[in-house]
Amino acid sequence: MLRILLGAILLWAFADKVFGLGFATPAAKSWLAGGSPTAGYLGSLKGSLAGVFQPLAGNPAVDAAFMLGLLLVGAALVLGVALRAAAVGGTALMLLMWLTALPIKTNPVLDEHIIYAAAMIALAATGAGRVWGLERRWTATLAAAPGAVRAALA
Repeated sequence: MLRILLGAILLWAFADKVFGLGFATPAAKSWLAGGSPTAGYLGSLKGSLAGVFQPLAGNPAVDAAFMLGLLLVGAALVLGVALRAAAVGGTALMLLMWLTALPIKTNPVLDEHIIYAAAMIALAATGAGRVWGLERRWTATLAAAPGAVRAALA
């Protein structure tokens, strides 16, 4: 259940930013309407690392990488496939978002991004895709794939 819900959070963020569903992203600022998924957040940072992240705001390559990360990690979690790769990518995404929030106002170290990253690592380590997921089928398909593909998607 945790795997599916965490994936749904990421897929929702992706969908809201693409289509501007009116929750965190108004339709006029959606990616499809020409808006940037990173400009508002990164451009308004005030933390200790704001100077590092603000220049990335609105960069099309950063926008694409962020959105691709949300989509791929979210889909892998919901489907229960490629959980090790999803844990690595998702943890990197969450740690970068955690860095943008420093210093954290409510706790000196922890926020939801650290919890999400730890959950993704735990899900991958425990083979959570075998329950309500496609991990068994994914593993069988990978067994027939070339070595490099198998290693990248395991």
